Amino acid sequence: MITLRQLRYFDALSRHLHFGRAADECGISQPALSQQIQEMEATLSLPLIERGARRLALTPKGEEIARRATRILGDVRDLTDFASQGGDVLSGTLKLGVIPSVAPYVLPKVLPLVHEAYPGLELHLRETRTDQLKQELVQGRLDVLLMALPSGDANLESRPLFVDRFLLARRAGADDDAAAPASPDAIPPDRLLLLEEGHCLRDQALTYCRIQKSELQASFGSASLATIMQMVANGYGVTLLPEICVDVEARDRRIALSRFAEPEPQREIGLVWRRSSPRRSDFEALGDLVLAAMKIGQPASPALADA
Repeated sequence: MITLRQLRYFDALSRHLHFGRAADECGISQPALSQQIQEMEATLSLPLIERGARRLALTPKGEEIARRATRILGDVRDLTDFASQGGDVLSGTLKLGVIPSVAPYVLPKVLPLVHEAYPGLELHLRETRTDQLKQELVQGRLDVLLMALPSGDANLESRPLFVDRFLLARRAGADDDAAAPASPDAIPPDRLLLLEEGHCLRDQALTYCRIQKSELQASFGSASLATIMQMVANGYGVTLLPEICVDVEARDRRIALSRFAEPEPQREIGLVWRRSSPRRSDFEALGDLVLAAMKIGQPASPALADA
């Protein structure tokens, strides 16, 4: 019979496709992990891994089993959470994932409220790109995400919190008219500065400006908005800046901001969790704190369950 330990080891191997890195994540030796994978293959009577001279790959059956293993491990985490849930909201441990274009601008306002309202909560934070956060959420390695909606996964549930509009940021000049509405058609593709591949903010900007990836500067993609805004301030291009970032990233007087004409580009920020999680009351309480911190009275739209 397959064990949960084997599923955890196979899950790590399916993500890293490297026995050494998977073994390091699992805290065991490489031979021990390899032996467990071989025993799992023997139990299933089929190969899960294609072992090449220089690289590993999942077999077609291995890919499907990896997807199912991820779901099973997430369900096991939810079962454990259910068994350990007491009567107190936001108590114990909570693992929160946040995308980089939200974390530096929302968390400084939210964390003091969380600490004051729920001093017994042990909060763990993870900041990285959306695709990685969603993967870790499904695996049960994270409990809830603060990200741009929708999640695009029917197994995840969401609560919208607020709408974040985009502004056009460019180098200030004597002939600038910041009061005039900006237009996406007026943005030269070769002047648009964006976060690197994998950031949802990049895809949102490209969609709004109707720009193909092939039209962008192939050599530039930053990991942070701070770097992009310095490029803008020094006249190397323009960018779409989320409104929640303005107080931090647009303090340089060399930067001019303009609103877009209606309908303004925007994103919806909310919480996302596994539909099977028993901690909905925790996530609702956390959402209320985010709204309070952002001084927003009501969510942007009714509660959302992604289909």
